[in-house]
Amino acid sequence: MSQARQVAIVTGSSRGIGRTIALELARRGMSIVVNYHSSESEAQGVASEVCALGVDALCLQANVADPDQARGLVEQVHAQWGRVDVMVNNAGITRDKTLRKLTDDDWLQVINTNLGSVYYCTTAVMPIMIEQNYGRIINISSYVGQAGNFGQANYGASKGGIIAFTKTAALELARYGITVNAIAPGFTETEMLSKVSAEVQEKIRARIPMGRFGKPQEVAKVVAFIATDADYITGQQINVNGGVYM
Repeated sequence: MSQARQVAIVTGSSRGIGRTIALELARRGMSIVVNYHSSESEAQGVASEVCALGVDALCLQANVADPDQARGLVEQVHAQWGRVDVMVNNAGITRDKTLRKLTDDDWLQVINTNLGSVYYCTTAVMPIMIEQNYGRIINISSYVGQAGNFGQANYGASKGGIIAFTKTAALELARYGITVNAIAPGFTETEMLSKVSAEVQEKIRARIPMGRFGKPQEVAKVVAFIATDADYITGQQINVNGGVYM
């Protein structure tokens, strides 16, 4: 690997938006860390696609909802490649239920995975980026963290928390050449959305001014822009949602 090549970690990148982000950053010439929790075969498939683009890939298992595993992931990457330039905090889950049916476990799993992992990975990568005097931290939030959504109190709280965390981290890290931004996708064509019934999907689509769902590639391109060309943008939430929330 060229010592000049940037290294990007994308958590939860074995599928969905994370996979597309990993491939888009690879197209920009970055070496990619494909992180997965349980989908090893899918993660290895993404790593193979990355390598086919002419850059290096490192496939690492870690449950980033666990502080030790999240920090261990960053340590492994630094030990292997000696740098981390881009940290994309993408890992996320849903446990959708109304508040009347939501359990403590449903709440904690979503908060720990979606929001806790952002804190664990960011604080792990900070010393490396401070030493480099350079870094790009990009947190994947959601339209639901801005507007709320029926049956998603836990998910909305986690994604809204990401936006607030992003603003504070951006304030604290700007002096070290590190930018921190959040991307807030709207309803996007992923496996998560495909599980929603056709009837409900049609109702959702009717609320979107642009009349369609987003594509993972549309989110990935914004992440790539922040990672490569947005030197004077920090502390922002960038909406990729077809106008469903303005």
